[in-house]
Amino acid sequence: MEKIDTALILCAGYGKRLNPLTLKAPKPLLKLKNISLLENTINFINDFGIKNILINTFYLKEQIKEFINKKNFNCKINIIDDGNSILDTGGGILNLIKKSDNNNFFVFNPDTIWSKEYIKVIRKMEVFYLKNKIQNILLVVNKSKSFDKKLKGDFNLNSKNILNYQEKNFIYTGCQIINKNVFSIIDKNSFSIVEIWNQLIDKNKLYGFESLNDFIHVTDIEIFEKLSKN
Repeated sequence: MEKIDTALILCAGYGKRLNPLTLKAPKPLLKLKNISLLENTINFINDFGIKNILINTFYLKEQIKEFINKKNFNCKINIIDDGNSILDTGGGILNLIKKSDNNNFFVFNPDTIWSKEYIKVIRKMEVFYLKNKIQNILLVVNKSKSFDKKLKGDFNLNSKNILNYQEKNFIYTGCQIINKNVFSIIDKNSFSIVEIWNQLIDKNKLYGFESLNDFIHVTDIEIFEKLSKN
């Protein structure tokens, strides 16, 4: 069966909601239980079976490069800078996939606490994506499963696994699968991935897959401090 063999990790953001911690260290390198968010994400991707990882950087990028060089992970990791200005989430993804010959990619945000419990549901999402030959699917969770109770829903998920903005009971977890062809509808380099999602939603072509796992996301300094005490 066809498999997706490349994962992208988005590491370019400023992490302003975690100030003052992120004034001196990029958010992906903040540690919980003696492991950084980025290392936890890389370990998860490894456990999932993907050995090719692309990481984008911008803010405090030298720290991330140094971290990757020292760690000697059991996978191939390429670091790609956003350039002279931050490209936002959509532009960052586009810049990464331009460096690859693949068509389909996993995309992970490192500020979610990924655990082995996610492997099964993400595998099922991959099968759904490939079987139905779609171009973008998001792993979502009901907001009742979120550790951060302040988070509001992003989407509603209907019975056909299509996302819309009606009731917004579901939160995007920070994992998606995306095909490079969806970027043909955008003619700029710096933009939010939400622009892609909005256009797909208008066409009933943005898909979701529900996770039943508890959702732990390092939203801000308050949540980080709570998680640090657990």
